[in-house]
Amino acid sequence: MINLSVSTKNKFKKFLWLPVILLLEVFVLAGCKKGDTKIVFTVGFDEDVVFKIEDITCTKSEIMVYLVNTENVYDEVFGENIWKVPYKEGTVEDQYKEAVLARLAQIKAMNLFARDKGITLDDKEIERVEGAANEYYSSLSNEEKNLLSVDEDTIKKMYSEFAIANKLYATVTEEVNPEISDDEARTVTVRSILIKTYSIDSAGNRIDFSPEMKDDALKRAYEIDAKIKSGEEFEILQADYNEDEKASYSFSRGIMPKELEDVAFNMSEGEVSGVIATEYGYHIIKCITNFDEEQTDLNKEVIVKGRKQETFTGNYDSYISSLTSSINMDLWKSITYVRENGVTTTDFFEVYDKYFS
Repeated sequence: MINLSVSTKNKFKKFLWLPVILLLEVFVLAGCKKGDTKIVFTVGFDEDVVFKIEDITCTKSEIMVYLVNTENVYDEVFGENIWKVPYKEGTVEDQYKEAVLARLAQIKAMNLFARDKGITLDDKEIERVEGAANEYYSSLSNEEKNLLSVDEDTIKKMYSEFAIANKLYATVTEEVNPEISDDEARTVTVRSILIKTYSIDSAGNRIDFSPEMKDDALKRAYEIDAKIKSGEEFEILQADYNEDEKASYSFSRGIMPKELEDVAFNMSEGEVSGVIATEYGYHIIKCITNFDEEQTDLNKEVIVKGRKQETFTGNYDSYISSLTSSINMDLWKSITYVRENGVTTTDFFEVYDKYFS
């Protein structure tokens, strides 16, 4: 088990987006194409510019700030050897670099979008940017400043662009209705007995049962149902017959198979269903609670966040479809984080959150 300090846990949580960011990005500077977005490889760059989107640039120093801060956090958790682990056609570090590139490309594109919409930082926000930049830059050792090739103005620029990107997101999504009804967000908890109608082979592939085997599974499910109706305890039968890895589930609408959901959301506490057929097999469920108030309140937040993301993505996709970008592949390929003594900085995002959360 990995033992994390509280401070490391908090930092690590801030970077969980990075391994999956390539699945979420709609604008990536890696030679691919999205809609009408034009990606151009060229050599007409200033010495330290890694890529350009329209007239906005990203420098090697900016890439290094992201790369070093986030890699140092992962080093604390997994150790330095994690970066050389093979992954896809390269290593974990190769994929991680692409994730950092995609993240910075998105922030740059969002700043263009904000500029077109007339979104800027007010005086108080500028003061916060300056305070954050001064605090973070002052925390760097001489070794870190040399490795990052960074000055305080670069840090100020990065924090400013990050703040503008967040302000753009808030502006575009401000009209999303935050009011979610209890019923829409309702979470229920059930115990479950599952008789499967499939198996998993050694390669992890699902193999559906033959019709005869499915008939046998259905027969066994009805036998269990009859035992319950005759008065036998659900929990005892569950321990004897359940073929699922889990004994209970808490879920909101849209999570479970519709056949099971329709039954679960119409049950009273303590009620036991009949046999329910889904793609997984035959279920019998017992309602533990038909309204978990705490989980329902949490689910309201999830629903609102999802709606905001959908709203923003629709607007963002439309905006970036005609943007032109270019990347200095020679410089990009040369960027790597060679660890040096005295280079331990991990607080770039933490300092931002301190001033803007």
